[in-house]
Amino acid sequence: MNRPAPVEITYENMRFLITHNPTNATLNRFIEDWPFDDGAPPPNQIVDDWLNLLKSKFREEPGCCIAVHCVAGLGRAPVLVALALIECGMKYEDAVQFIRQKRRGAFNSKQLLYLEKYRPKMRLRFKDANGHCCVQ
Repeated sequence: MNRPAPVEITYENMRFLITHNPTNATLNRFIEDWPFDDGAPPPNQIVDDWLNLLKSKFREEPGCCIAVHCVAGLGRAPVLVALALIECGMKYEDAVQFIRQKRRGAFNSKQLLYLEKYRPKMRLRFKDANGHCCVQ
């Protein structure tokens, strides 16, 4: 299988590395394992866990990079990154386009429909003292 190279997605003070399956040598760098069906949107509990992880990691280590993987790095991982962008105030269409600029072929039709219908609770959007969006 020809897998795309890892790509970094940066938005405001968030950085993500979207990649395909890690190797045994890199597996220890991943701190959570949240499997869900290939081609499907994530269950609500995974979304909650994902956003809670982002809030804590970006608060503890501003500017850190969160690596996200799935089998090919084209569906599940980009969906989780898109959710983070949407929760920070980006429109879903813009999040999809933003990710696809670097991750060509990301998202299938089921995942796009999920993102279109997703209603953010702005769990990652807070203003800092200068009025900029930041993860709190």
